[in-house]
Amino acid sequence: MISNEVFVLSLGLFLSGLVIWAFKRLPDERWQFLASVPILKDATGTWHGLNFTYYGLLTANALVFGMGLLVILFGALHVPTTITLALIVSVLIICLPAARWVAMLVERKQCTFTIAGAFFVGIFVAPFVLYSLNTSLPWAGYPAVPIVPALAAVMIAYAFGEGLGRLACISFGCCYGVALLEAHPLLRRIFDHWHFVFSGSMKKISYASGLEGKQVVPIQAITCVLYIGVGLTATLLFLKGNYAVAFISSMAVTQGWRILSEVLRADYRGNGKFTAYQIMGILAIVFALALTILLPEDRVTVPELAAGIDAVWRPEVFLLLQAMWAVVFIMFGKSMVTGAHISFHLHHDRI
Repeated sequence: MISNEVFVLSLGLFLSGLVIWAFKRLPDERWQFLASVPILKDATGTWHGLNFTYYGLLTANALVFGMGLLVILFGALHVPTTITLALIVSVLIICLPAARWVAMLVERKQCTFTIAGAFFVGIFVAPFVLYSLNTSLPWAGYPAVPIVPALAAVMIAYAFGEGLGRLACISFGCCYGVALLEAHPLLRRIFDHWHFVFSGSMKKISYASGLEGKQVVPIQAITCVLYIGVGLTATLLFLKGNYAVAFISSMAVTQGWRILSEVLRADYRGNGKFTAYQIMGILAIVFALALTILLPEDRVTVPELAAGIDAVWRPEVFLLLQAMWAVVFIMFGKSMVTGAHISFHLHHDRI
């Protein structure tokens, strides 16, 4: 029987090792492209290829990690696995396309994504999906899902997913910070020995801002560490039964940093000094506070971690997570802004 503290500590140790490795390796151009698939052969015998990126791989990994943890937290509340999976699918069907819709609306670009936009849509969609489920569950013989604990679990899953998703941003060189040479003197002193230097002309930081080889504020790393940290803290609060605190703290920290971090970023975030993503962050915090105040208090016992771990070890959960991973990898990993010329040859000395 694993204790709550050991569970959270184990997560923290595992993720610490992962992100330390990622911060050292992913800014290098070696970690942008995962594979190139030959698609069309031209008259010269050269193949034109479709690139698949580590951005897609790391994004899919982050989403599946967050969703797996969500299954554990819902299971700890004794929410039937079928209901949990229905909630996940219902929300993702709306949020995944929203990652492109919001980016097109704000940044006026066809081939880009925004996790901030997908989250903004999701934080408003999730309560209504939960409410809709609760209106029909009694007819099916299931108890209603407690709203605030469920939203706390969703926010925790988001914090981990978004935090780990920043590793994908490092790989692609997007969501990058300002150059240290152009930053405030205080920032230069703080990040003098802790910064990113990206390599590779195909990375977004190179072709969009010309910052290849330049020292930049490691904004992706800060976001990753902060979000994982609040995710671990909120997970422990959740497992102790402090649902409202877990919900509000994870929302306030993630969206508060979303608002503040915009001033440290150099990539295009839409027009205006106060960006649309900062407005989304403020509205999300206000909405979360309103929900906490207006929703009736749920009578829920302290969650049972063992039940949550049992819930995730089910064939239907593994199958859904695998399907989600494949969809997200293809959706976000298929490069729309790069191409490849591929040629093949024989090693005659090995024949």
